[in-house]
Amino acid sequence: MLLSVNERTFSQEVLKSPTPVLVHFAAPWCGLCKLITPQLSRFQAKLGEKVKVVYVNADENFKISHSYRLTTLPTLILFVDGEIAYRFDCFRNRDDLSAVLELISLGCAEHSKQQRLQPIEYQHFSA
Repeated sequence: MLLSVNERTFSQEVLKSPTPVLVHFAAPWCGLCKLITPQLSRFQAKLGEKVKVVYVNADENFKISHSYRLTTLPTLILFVDGEIAYRFDCFRNRDDLSAVLELISLGCAEHSKQQRLQPIEYQHFSA
């Protein structure tokens, strides 16, 4: 199960985290969000302490959703040292997510070798 983060805990759990944090922005009504949650949990278990995966309910945390200009759900944003390193949205299925998670795991492996991931503002995923 993913750690649930809200407006009160976002800064501490995400922005101030010493490890990369993958934020899963979702909502209870979003079918694809529910579909990919188990895959994200397995990803967290696989990478262990190299990355932290958290869940943000976009409907209940409007300030966070608005500040990161969410336009679609699910949206995944990888934060490294409090900055956006990768942003992925426009998922169509679990295969899209698998490709994204592979990219993130490679990036987190590099980060754990003390090589900084280069932040980018947005990356829309399309297979």
